Amino acid sequence: MNDSHQKVDIAVAHGDGIGPEIMEATLHVLKESGEKLRFHEIEIGEKVYLAGHPSGIAPASWDVLHSCQAFLKAPITTPQGGGFRSLNVTIRAALGLYANVRPCIAYAPCIETRHPGMDLTIIRENEEDLYVGIEYRPSHSTYRAIKVISQEGSEKIIRYAFEYAKTYGRKKVSCFTKDNILKMTDGLFHKIFNEIAVEYPDIATEHWIIDIGAAKMADTPENFDVIVTPNLYGDILSDIAAQIAGSVGLAGSANIGTHTAMFEAIHGSAPRRANQDLANPSGLLLSSVMMLVHLGKLEAAELIYNAWLKTIEEGIHTYDIFDEGRSRKKVGTKEFAKSIAERLGKKPEILKPIHYAHTGHNRPSEHKSRVSIPAAAKTIVGLDLFIESHQAIDALVGTIQKQLVGSPFILQTISNRGAIIWPTRQPHTSIGDLLRLRLVSKEKNPAISYFHLIELQQLLDLLSLDIASCEVLFHYDGKPGYSLLPGEQ
Repeated sequence: MNDSHQKVDIAVAHGDGIGPEIMEATLHVLKESGEKLRFHEIEIGEKVYLAGHPSGIAPASWDVLHSCQAFLKAPITTPQGGGFRSLNVTIRAALGLYANVRPCIAYAPCIETRHPGMDLTIIRENEEDLYVGIEYRPSHSTYRAIKVISQEGSEKIIRYAFEYAKTYGRKKVSCFTKDNILKMTDGLFHKIFNEIAVEYPDIATEHWIIDIGAAKMADTPENFDVIVTPNLYGDILSDIAAQIAGSVGLAGSANIGTHTAMFEAIHGSAPRRANQDLANPSGLLLSSVMMLVHLGKLEAAELIYNAWLKTIEEGIHTYDIFDEGRSRKKVGTKEFAKSIAERLGKKPEILKPIHYAHTGHNRPSEHKSRVSIPAAAKTIVGLDLFIESHQAIDALVGTIQKQLVGSPFILQTISNRGAIIWPTRQPHTSIGDLLRLRLVSKEKNPAISYFHLIELQQLLDLLSLDIASCEVLFHYDGKPGYSLLPGEQ
């Protein structure tokens, strides 16, 4: 098939746990399809961590990834806790894989589901949010994680979602955020969604607060079409959506970047099921179908997907989706892959056959940034100083105020975990050991420089405060570039 085409180079990682088994099953079907693919194996995951590479990937493997058109990856085990960063996060960031695409489809009546009409796609931002993995322990009992949302990153993923909807004939794009609480980060994501939405008048739009939106999606997923959302929410939503569609084990995903792409099942390495010939390879196999579509190998993608549908339709199921009432035969990983390969060229009769458009691009096109970042006057207005302290608040305040006499700054508030504890405090507010001192200029229109901030820190150093970190407070065109505390304006 496609004899005139040159072989496409694909990087392959067999992963950990059930990874090697489901990868071998997937590669078997890919090879039997006849498509010209050349596989380049790399080692990643637990073995590499334990061999002394804390990133989970050896330096030489990066060369393979950069030289291939796509990366097909089985699940890996990331050691929990300690200093090991998720390899998935590392790869997505290093390769610029900004869009995570996760279709969640019900295959009723062949696989049990309460939502037979479900067919939605979650477009998850893939490089930012809490997944940047920036965490600190600034005091003995308090830990912090930094949530990063940028205008550029938000626009890329939101525009991709609309282009996806346009390319695949979807009718609606829903945005999920928590901007009633996270007014700056999630607020920016929502704002850019609204700005881009007007460029696509033929596509319906809506916005949901993540908690009620997730509840609605779990209850009536058929009311959603394409969902676009920041990284953490997208990770959680897609697992929920995949499970209520039929099984997390059926869901594949694509990680799309400007120059390359990675394809993987959304489930984990499931080490308890490893080496038992039990695991369902469907998630990885359907990810490989997404890979073929991305590479323009549409005939092979159709061939494999329809053979998989035919196998499912005939009741040949792995243990996780086996149901006495609808399944005909329970099979292991190898036999399931063999059954799919035997049905290549056949189409389902109950389930709807897959057909990909054979003209033009069958994937969202790249668009340059159109959302402008307006120029704004940026001025320093103060400093948030985080300190570890067990001192009585009134005594601490008295010492600081005495030291600030003659300086251009005043102590405006002290807060702990977002609650003000000075100059006012509710009687039942508990206090941890990490305090935030908000120091602002005495002047209404300050002319503060970094030199003034250095002087301020030198003054406070004389108090022998246990300083954990600090954040400079900026105004942009006179508006705060930081979150306000309760009662602040």
